[in-house]
Amino acid sequence: MAGQWQTDVLGKPFEQVTLDLGLDEEDGPLAATLVRLMPNPVVAVVQPLRDVDVLYVHGWSDFFFQAELARMWTGLGARFHALDLRRYGRSLRTENAPGYVDALDDYDVDIEAALTVMGQGMDAAPRRRLVLLGHSTGGLTLTLWAARHPGRASAVVLNSPWLEFQFGAVGRQAIAPLVNARARFDPRGNQPAVDLGFYTRALTELGVLPLAVDHPDWRPERGFPTRPAWLAAILDGHRRIAAGVDVGCPTLVLLSSRSTPPLAWNETMTTSDSVLVVDDIAKSATRIGRLVTIARIQDAVHDVFLSGPAARAEAYRVLRRWAVDTVGRGIRPLV
Repeated sequence: MAGQWQTDVLGKPFEQVTLDLGLDEEDGPLAATLVRLMPNPVVAVVQPLRDVDVLYVHGWSDFFFQAELARMWTGLGARFHALDLRRYGRSLRTENAPGYVDALDDYDVDIEAALTVMGQGMDAAPRRRLVLLGHSTGGLTLTLWAARHPGRASAVVLNSPWLEFQFGAVGRQAIAPLVNARARFDPRGNQPAVDLGFYTRALTELGVLPLAVDHPDWRPERGFPTRPAWLAAILDGHRRIAAGVDVGCPTLVLLSSRSTPPLAWNETMTTSDSVLVVDDIAKSATRIGRLVTIARIQDAVHDVFLSGPAARAEAYRVLRRWAVDTVGRGIRPLV
């Protein structure tokens, strides 16, 4: 059940609505939050994406705050929506374990609730096309969702999607049995911290983190604590990608041109991906569909739209051209 639209923390004209997801026995009330930015209706009628709805899903230890990205889409005539998933950002409640989930498919409930509000629900006959836009873990989640729901999305855009484990397929296969075993008997147990705060430091130096949103618990410097069952869910998602899936529609994957291992602070982290091994992600991206465009952005960071000015401008140039040429021309799902 959805509440009433109200002004979002980003300020007008952004609006948000709470999506009630019920009660979790261990975790208290669950909710998701849908944020929207609508295009100027007079301008939109002559824009190439006037019949498009965009749904954005954030990454791990994150929430939606990329107002510039939203305005790019509405400038092309699209209606932009962003979803803060359960236990993240605007949806995080005091009783919740931040970011926790023990199966990525559980997010189907959050996504379907958002799509229903957007007029894109399963029982609807949408007159508008749907574009999915996911960053990092959100990219993994939306890729798997699109593959399980063929024909729902007309296009997918992935911003540094977490399609493979940082130690590669061999490392993933080696640790998966151990992770799965622990997830069975201690699903919410503590694990060693893996985020040393270097990515947050890089974004701080670039000056791209949101200053107006005063909720440090929504995006902690060193990320949320990880849990065994959550890691098992991520590894299972990577396993499914490695086996091959088909999102069923044209897909754009945006990645940095290089990675920097997050072992110690290095200034190159402001001009590279210090979270993922981008070469491995590029290879994995070839397994998610039949029409995949991979764009490597020079000097981009993990969220390519939070990069330094030159890299950010290039990322937007690539996205805008692809959106107009591919989505704007009405290319339909490949199903």
